Amino acid sequence: MAFTFKHTIAFIYLLLFPTCSGSLLSHDEECLALFEFHKSFLYHDNTSFHIGLAPKLDSWSKITSNTSDNGGSDCCFWGGVLCSNDGHVIGLDLSQSYLHGPINSNSTLFNLVHLQILNLSMNYFAKSQIPSGIARLNKLRSLDLSSSSFSGQIPTEISHLVHLSSLHLSWNRLKLQSPSLENLVQNLTRLEELHLSGTNISSSVPSFLANYSSLRSVYLEDCQLRDELPVAISHLPQLKFLSVAKNPSLTGSLHAFHNSTLLEHLDLGSTGFAGIIPESITKLKRLVYLSLHKCFFSGPIPGSLSNMTQLSHLDVGLNRLTGFVPSLESLSKLNVLELSDNHFENGRLPHWLSKLSKLNELHFDRMNIYDEIPSSLSNLTTLRIISVTDNYIFGRIPSSFMNLTQLSVIDLGRNQLQGQISSSFSNFKSVQYLGLDHNNFSGRVKLDTFVELNKLETLYLSYNKISFFATNNYTDGTLPQLKNLGLSSCNLKEFPSFLRFQNKMIGLFLYQNQIEGLVPEWIWNNSLGTLHLIGPSNNFITGFHGLPQFLPWLRLQSFEISYNQLRGQLPVPRHNTIVYDVSNNNLSGKIPLLMCEVKSLRVLDLSSNYLTGTLPPCLGNLSNTLFVLNLRRNNFHGPVMYTISHGSLLKRIDLSENQLMGRVFKSLANCTNLEFLNLGDNSLEDNFPFWLGNLPKLKVLILRSNKLYGRIQGPVMSRSQFHKLRIIDLSNNSFSGQLPDKLFQTWNEMKSVYVDKSSPMGFDTPFDQLVPFDYPYSMTLTNKGVKREYQKVLNIFTSIDFSCNNFEGHIPQSLQDLGGLESLNLSNNHFIGLVSPSLGNLKNLESLDLSRNELSGTIPQELSQLGFLEIFNVSFNHLEGHIPQGKQFSTFDNSSYKGNPRLCGPPLSKDCRSSKTSTLAQTSSLSESLLPSDKIDWIIIFLGVGSGLITGFIGGNLLYARYSD
Repeated sequence: MAFTFKHTIAFIYLLLFPTCSGSLLSHDEECLALFEFHKSFLYHDNTSFHIGLAPKLDSWSKITSNTSDNGGSDCCFWGGVLCSNDGHVIGLDLSQSYLHGPINSNSTLFNLVHLQILNLSMNYFAKSQIPSGIARLNKLRSLDLSSSSFSGQIPTEISHLVHLSSLHLSWNRLKLQSPSLENLVQNLTRLEELHLSGTNISSSVPSFLANYSSLRSVYLEDCQLRDELPVAISHLPQLKFLSVAKNPSLTGSLHAFHNSTLLEHLDLGSTGFAGIIPESITKLKRLVYLSLHKCFFSGPIPGSLSNMTQLSHLDVGLNRLTGFVPSLESLSKLNVLELSDNHFENGRLPHWLSKLSKLNELHFDRMNIYDEIPSSLSNLTTLRIISVTDNYIFGRIPSSFMNLTQLSVIDLGRNQLQGQISSSFSNFKSVQYLGLDHNNFSGRVKLDTFVELNKLETLYLSYNKISFFATNNYTDGTLPQLKNLGLSSCNLKEFPSFLRFQNKMIGLFLYQNQIEGLVPEWIWNNSLGTLHLIGPSNNFITGFHGLPQFLPWLRLQSFEISYNQLRGQLPVPRHNTIVYDVSNNNLSGKIPLLMCEVKSLRVLDLSSNYLTGTLPPCLGNLSNTLFVLNLRRNNFHGPVMYTISHGSLLKRIDLSENQLMGRVFKSLANCTNLEFLNLGDNSLEDNFPFWLGNLPKLKVLILRSNKLYGRIQGPVMSRSQFHKLRIIDLSNNSFSGQLPDKLFQTWNEMKSVYVDKSSPMGFDTPFDQLVPFDYPYSMTLTNKGVKREYQKVLNIFTSIDFSCNNFEGHIPQSLQDLGGLESLNLSNNHFIGLVSPSLGNLKNLESLDLSRNELSGTIPQELSQLGFLEIFNVSFNHLEGHIPQGKQFSTFDNSSYKGNPRLCGPPLSKDCRSSKTSTLAQTSSLSESLLPSDKIDWIIIFLGVGSGLITGFIGGNLLYARYSD
């Protein structure tokens, strides 16, 4: 197109007066405005880049000065432009047009004041704000800026576009605070489509939206919505699509549906919705898509659900549903069925599954299924995804299963399947994900089975009873390019040689094999730009062949090579590493200072090596990023010099079994997220650090075997102390004085029995979707009289160990309130007085050790009521009288009571009756010397003395709580 003099004048006019009234613009001037808007963007350095990819702009790019003025300048013929009958531009659709760069409020775009439709979605506007100049387009009826890399506050001016019927701003980095959601939409009463998904709204949903009777589509996913969703919104007469998923603070329930609606799509997934699924849901006869995934719904699945015959997508996974799954045979249009992670009764795979002939996806994970895979499953010929992990499916995989050749995802992991892994898996030419891990498969598995599966990206065979076998006859190009490979516990002797040809690997799992020797040099050259996780832990690897100073993988997030026989220096992880675990090896030398520069680290575990030197002060630089710092069992010495700053994320600190000196460092007070602290087996000298009691999440405190001293008193009795504490070990120190009675009064976690489902103490934070990390808290505890290491300790366990100190005085009565306590060890101290009958209140106690103290009196009979007591030790005290009999006390041997010569009765050989006769003889002799020679009724005297003896010999039994695995 050649520009005429008229065009030039109009163009200059647009530049000089860009904000003039659009009604004055002629058709040609509007075209020039469009052309100038087009020129303001970059697509790519190569101008041919967008041709073909952005076809709407192809016609725009042909406008050159060499074209004659033959009508080619008419922008109504340009791609994406819509004009009215009188020639005004009323529609502009440049979605997916590779526009790159910001839009400012002076853009000539906003001179097109006749625009009614504007679609700029799926471009890249350089994280710029939506310009306020959009207010000039006051005739807009449809505005779509979704997925276009806008950011910042949504401008108030959008709320002035009162003709809008469609507003799409989803999936940008936008926030909506001023105006609020309420202010943004309160004037947009003609709205039919409101799509703000991914916007940070952080407010409730205004109730007046329920009055917008024209609303047909509402998408408010992942908006940080809160409070209760107004019920009436789901009953709007024109509403077809409603999604408020991924708003965990948004609450609500499914109230009874009284009238049929037009609703076709309902997504409440990952919200706080709760209650039952009402039978009346069947009134939603048009519903095609129903997702209640990851909510809090309870009760049974209503049988009426089978009447919703239009359903193609049904997802009620990750709820608290109970009972049995009703027959859904009538839902013949189902493509997706997701029932995983509920509390259904134990059952079998439903027989009606084979009738759902259009099913594409089947998700039955963790459903308490006890069954074999039925051969009728082969009727589901369109099935693409089957996932039935974590059930109790047993037997062999039927041969008919191999006919499901459309499958792209097969996940049968964590069941009880057996037999050999069939070579017929080579039939699944479309499979991308194959998970057979954690079963009872046996025999040899050849790599040849999977060689021709060209689409295979993930292969998990870990933790079976198989031996994986691969020849060396493979070359680059003959194997599928895997992204994830799990061969843990597959009897591997070396790194499989075929890995040298894998260049797209993301996760490599080789745990618990028998790999020996050096890591091959070629491993450092593979998947340099893709590898996120490498895990050869629990092998016999002795070192690295050709290891560089820095781990070479550019995107490595997790390096786990613990429990091997590595020697030499620590390799430095990449700057983006999240998990670095080289524990339980033979590594030596000092911690490299460069380790402190890895600011992405969440887990740093160097424990159980031979590392030396002092702890680098720069470790404190990681306190605001690390979750775990584990330096246990090395040869570190000197004081702890690093400082933990405010805002620390640390959950576990373990510096035990080193040679650290000095005081307990006060900056631990900044660890407000700390759950586990172990400073045991060092040479720390200090008073009891009572200020640790202010840490609100502290569950485990181990300070044993140091040089700590003095009384436990003073501020420790504050009412804010140790609320969450479950395990405390102060043994083998020099603490002294009386234990304050108020010490235990605030230990709330020990006061009641843990009622939730037990699980290992620790955390399983998924730092990244590619690196889900499970980190149980391991620790050394004295249990059952033996000091041993526990790789996992259940969160139901509670323990107090104050043994081997110099505590004195009476055992505090406040211990009786710790009803959830399982293990109590007060041995090797100087406690005096009676064994309190109130210890019988500790109904959960499994282990009680009061040995080697100065306790006196009898063993209270109340202790015989401790029905879980396994270990009991009161040896080497000054106890006397009859040992309680029956129940748990019949299981304790002589060692529980030795060193108490005045105790009698089983299991001791000393008979309480002989002890009583000796006492009577002494009493008789004494009476003859003191009483007159008159005749005495000896029967009366015997009864009197006898009743006194019986009263004196009533006793109980002490426990030594033992915690079993």
